[in-house]
Amino acid sequence: MNFSEIETFLMIVQTKNITKTSENLYLSQPTVSHRLKSLEDELNTKLVVRKKGHKTIELTPKGEEFISIAQRWMTLWKEMQMLQSGQEKILLTVGCIDTLHTTVMYPFYLKLLREQEKIDLSLRTHQSSELYGLLEKHELDIAFVYHHLHYKNVIATPVLRERMYLIQNKECAIQKKRIHTDEMDPRKELFFSWDTNYQIWHDQYITQSPHPHLQVDSFMLISNILASDKDLWLIAPASTVRELSRYHDLYVSEIANETPPPDRFTYEIRHRYTGAMLHRGIHLFDTMLQEYLRENYRDIWISQRSEE
Repeated sequence: MNFSEIETFLMIVQTKNITKTSENLYLSQPTVSHRLKSLEDELNTKLVVRKKGHKTIELTPKGEEFISIAQRWMTLWKEMQMLQSGQEKILLTVGCIDTLHTTVMYPFYLKLLREQEKIDLSLRTHQSSELYGLLEKHELDIAFVYHHLHYKNVIATPVLRERMYLIQNKECAIQKKRIHTDEMDPRKELFFSWDTNYQIWHDQYITQSPHPHLQVDSFMLISNILASDKDLWLIAPASTVRELSRYHDLYVSEIANETPPPDRFTYEIRHRYTGAMLHRGIHLFDTMLQEYLRENYRDIWISQRSEE
């Protein structure tokens, strides 16, 4: 049993397809099949079932049982690599949504690196669904997402809960402390799909058209566009409003709709199976993160005290 065989098996678990596995790992299909057979021979059991005429493959009961073993094996392999290289530092690979990286997390990363010399960080930006998959494959050690998806080996913990606000440029604003979205011109909306629940609310209460007039997917785009067109308005969570207010003269209103937009939750996700060295690094990361959020985002922070 070796790294390449375990890596191939876990990719097969993810894709349920030999062809996609070979493409993702940049291998030939015979190589993928050979690795799988070698693993099955060593374990003396069948892990997958291939049916003629079907593109997807199915795991046997033993294959299903082996998933958690393979994931733990990958965790231990990663720790052995760190020991063999003589690394005294712990490298944490952290995945995050773009807007959260840019608004809430970046000052924390800098604080962590200043105060903890034994930790190095590798930061990656992806969508929530991608982050879950990368974490499950041990390509990330910890991640922050806006969606609570159910993965067998992923632990999700809420860390932030934010109200949504309507923001306008102060020069052009309808200056009301509470404003109904019906009072706003939908053609002037700058739309960001914060999460699935917000998207559903938005589709029901703001626009009946197939898509918004102007939609973006990054914090930098939001900031640049607001600077260029002062007639636009945006609905955004508290942390984003706070960061945008550093660069723009904004008028911030509560939303007066009878059914307001749902609060946005941020979840920290981590793998259920983590080696001792990574566990220490993640524990230190979490301890400092809780302190940082308590000091800087108390109004939206969800304390983990009850879970400790």
